[in-house]
Amino acid sequence: MRPAAGVAGVAGVTGVAGVTGAAAGAARPAPVDVVLPCLDEAAALPWVLARIPAGWRAIVVDNGSTDGSAEIARDLGATVVHEPRRGFGAACHAGLLAAAADIVCFCDCDASLDPALLAPFVAAVRDGDSDLVLGRRRPQGRGAWPPHARAGNLALARMLRRRTGLRLHDLGPLRAVRRTALLDLGLTDRRSGYPLQMVVRAADAGWRIEERDVPYRPRTGRSKVTGTWRGTWHAVRDMRGVLHQPPLTPRTKEAAR
Repeated sequence: MRPAAGVAGVAGVTGVAGVTGAAAGAARPAPVDVVLPCLDEAAALPWVLARIPAGWRAIVVDNGSTDGSAEIARDLGATVVHEPRRGFGAACHAGLLAAAADIVCFCDCDASLDPALLAPFVAAVRDGDSDLVLGRRRPQGRGAWPPHARAGNLALARMLRRRTGLRLHDLGPLRAVRRTALLDLGLTDRRSGYPLQMVVRAADAGWRIEERDVPYRPRTGRSKVTGTWRGTWHAVRDMRGVLHQPPLTPRTKEAAR
């Protein structure tokens, strides 16, 4: 079943810890919220936040930074959410719960991806052409995408195809979707499997999913996941677990909410 367009409201926002920033108390939501999971990204934040399209709101989810990332983001006008549970999925979901816009985007906070590229993604969702738009990363320059990380991504894409039939090439973090529809998927993974679980459950629900090419730059700062074999292995392990989950039935969908 395709998600309904333009539905207002948010479920479970009381679970968000410590939302701060100038935009946090705005009376009217921005047309688009961009969720930026953040762990020690002080060097990248100025560039990333400067690339957020005008009128959109940046939600920086601080996941335990010790380099002043939260303060930098707040000073640059972002809404800051503090999520003490470590994990990429925990940070992404905290940002989703803090969002209020009809359309929510996700983007890494390390300057490897340009959030300005999300504009056509949002247009496709807003106009009803797609329900979920993903960025297919195209490496730009040496070191942008280490071979082991690329190999892990390729293996997961093949497993995803066997599980869902989707012929995707990448499970990248740049994406756009309607907020309430995403909440209705009842995502439960709070680690590296979160972005894959989003795609799997969207496919099970019959969503129209597309991917678009985006340039992928060398990240600013130290990688926490794909920059090491160990981090990549943990991410692949989490995602393989998601692929082995059975499709949601009406009863399990209700229990997941």
